Amino acid sequence: MLRNFFRHVLPVLAFALVLPALVLAAPVRAQTRVPVPPLISPVIDITGTLSAAEIAQLEQQALALQKRNGSQLQILIVPSTRPETIEAYAQRAFDTWKLGRQGVDDGVLLLVAKDDRTVRIQTGYGLEGAIPDITAGRVIQEYLVPKFRRGDMAGGLNDATLVIASLMNGEALPAPMAAHVGAPSGIRSFFALFLALCAALLGRWLTRNRASGWRIGLCVILPAATAFALSVGWPVLLLSIAIGLFVGAVSISEAAVAAAGRHGRRTAWRIEDFLYDPDAQDSVRRRAERDARDNRRSSDDGWSWSSGSDSSSSSSSSSSSSSSGSSWSGGGGSSGGGGASGSW
Repeated sequence: MLRNFFRHVLPVLAFALVLPALVLAAPVRAQTRVPVPPLISPVIDITGTLSAAEIAQLEQQALALQKRNGSQLQILIVPSTRPETIEAYAQRAFDTWKLGRQGVDDGVLLLVAKDDRTVRIQTGYGLEGAIPDITAGRVIQEYLVPKFRRGDMAGGLNDATLVIASLMNGEALPAPMAAHVGAPSGIRSFFALFLALCAALLGRWLTRNRASGWRIGLCVILPAATAFALSVGWPVLLLSIAIGLFVGAVSISEAAVAAAGRHGRRTAWRIEDFLYDPDAQDSVRRRAERDARDNRRSSDDGWSWSSGSDSSSSSSSSSSSSSSGSSWSGGGGSSGGGGASGSW
């Protein structure tokens, strides 16, 4: 009895303790969020990527736009936004700085996470008509991503800034570039789910000689840890846990079918026939017990059946200097969460 406890009950109890730990880890992640730097300039580069001349040129464009129509364009370059997604960090930075004029909400944040290779354009409520999400996505894919991939971050930011300024002035965006090749916005989430599936299968393989409790526990913990490390958000994390539960449930279905076989007639095939592992002692033992049991049933009750065949992801630089000094600040605007994100 004690042996059965350690083989079946103890792994399930361990899993029950680990899963709440993952949920309780959310406050810890919130405490280690990347801080939002002070708003001292239209261009804040805490990675040291841009030169002083490049920063000055981008600042001049932002200041000219504000002087012309009052709108506020802000550029922020950080090493990474992890553990937050770039969307969550952009919203937090926008809310902290209150970009744009109060009541007009005409601020735009262009956020670049250099080490994450992601970028986002976040708009205020007042610009959701001038710069809808689909237009912001075009700006990212046609003006930022191509030059970012060539290592020309300053050139990409300069082109995107000019386009955004023209949109804020009411001008239409040019027709899509023929050479533009867009990237799916959810590619990171799909990649995370693929890695979660691989982690679940790895957990099943590692526990092929273990009791069922260990199997389902490891098949859930590994995908959850993978999604947690990639910081892809709670929806993908929950889907990863679901994938692990599915893979773990499939791996223990042999015992369930064997138990059901004690109360019903054998069919021409069973699920355990596909899960049989000749290298696993437990699997070989269960197959032998099953065959012996079914042979007794066949002789006692006259059942007839056909048996399956056996086979043998940085450190930060100092903030950029600003020609405008500490006079640059938000005007009380707010963001509706509109915009678009991309990666290169």
